[in-house]
Amino acid sequence: MSKRQVVCIVEDHSAHSALHDILSRAGWRLRIVGTLTAALRATSAEHFDVGLLLPGAAASAAEWEWFLRQRRDIEWIGVFRPDALESPAWHSLILDHLFDHHTMPIDSERLLGTLGHALGRAALHRSPEDDEVPSAQSGILGRSPAIRVLLRQIKRLAPVCAPVLIGGESGTGKELAAQAIQRGSARAQAPFVSINCSAIPAALVQSELFGHVRGAFTGADRDKTGIFEAANHGTVFLDEIGDLSMDVQVSLLRFLQDKVVMRLGSTSRLQLDVRVIAATHVDLERAMAAGRFRHDLYYRLKVLSLTVPPLRERRSDIELLARHFFGQFAHEANACLKGFSPAALSAMAAHDWPGNVRELVNRVRSAVVMADGRYITPADLDLPEPGKSLTDGIGLADVRLDAERRAVHSSLDLARRNVSQAARWLGVSRMTMYRLMAKHGAQV
Repeated sequence: MSKRQVVCIVEDHSAHSALHDILSRAGWRLRIVGTLTAALRATSAEHFDVGLLLPGAAASAAEWEWFLRQRRDIEWIGVFRPDALESPAWHSLILDHLFDHHTMPIDSERLLGTLGHALGRAALHRSPEDDEVPSAQSGILGRSPAIRVLLRQIKRLAPVCAPVLIGGESGTGKELAAQAIQRGSARAQAPFVSINCSAIPAALVQSELFGHVRGAFTGADRDKTGIFEAANHGTVFLDEIGDLSMDVQVSLLRFLQDKVVMRLGSTSRLQLDVRVIAATHVDLERAMAAGRFRHDLYYRLKVLSLTVPPLRERRSDIELLARHFFGQFAHEANACLKGFSPAALSAMAAHDWPGNVRELVNRVRSAVVMADGRYITPADLDLPEPGKSLTDGIGLADVRLDAERRAVHSSLDLARRNVSQAARWLGVSRMTMYRLMAKHGAQV
């Protein structure tokens, strides 16, 4: 990646060609986009140290401020129409979020000088570990801008002994983020206890969280330590917090307020020192509006917050993650399996990953076990080949079957019906070759 690289958000299309000429002649590599949505995608997929923004005449300062809050890792320079500077909202945006600003028409010499200063400022902000794979410190694997932002957030809030609410879609790795917070805190050597609130029967949640004494209810034949008591001086991670019943929410709120628990059936109060990290994939604000989640508990939990990005917003990490998981499961593979084919890497990069990292793990593991060749193919991952659609009248199973049939017959033809040689060319065992020949009606 060139260090002289800039992302340009140009809503004022009349300035597009002039800006391109000025920057490209000076040796800058440009990525020009026309909307904030496109800018979010571009800055999630690729790292930029500096950025230019040219809002259009109808631009909303509030929308731009929201965007700039999401991309604080970039040094931004604004180019505005002179009348925009008369607005208090734009004044605040410039003071709070921009490295510098200019007015139209563009002064090319001054703009290039500002870009150079901004690039130097970005280099001062960038620490040496920014160029390393962050997994060694955090357990979170990735180099994408979205992951770098997440890791910076974790680093800032980890030392603060306050509750954290982690948002994000299912399968993104919210528990990994919670563990990274624990490792970066003063509680790093203390217990980390995790519980999935949606996986426990409603009747047992109180007991699991706070414990019970013998005889507290039918079947309670011995004392039980709850997870809060087990995590004393450490951290409790409550996954899928939105699935807690209202009565358990009341008990959790009481603990967050007083740091005291009572086992079910007991009158003794236990004073505990526990940090609570909660996670959810549901919209808790919508749940509050529907009466399913308590407002007071929400604000007790959301003292600090962060969101784990979905895999589709960190596409540059997909190959890194896939190779990592391949290494984890390689012992389950046939001996000749070497890795991913170029087509498989392209197919993974094009997929939207609705199940996020969890889906990637499952697809890679299945492919490692089921692949017959030397390299994993899109068909092994149960993904369409790049450029092919599964809705064009032919399904993935048909595509895979046809490709397999042609490969078997072609290899036998080239090997002059020598089964061993054909098997070597396909990267499969002799027994697998005979099975494929029977499947596709190939004869020696």
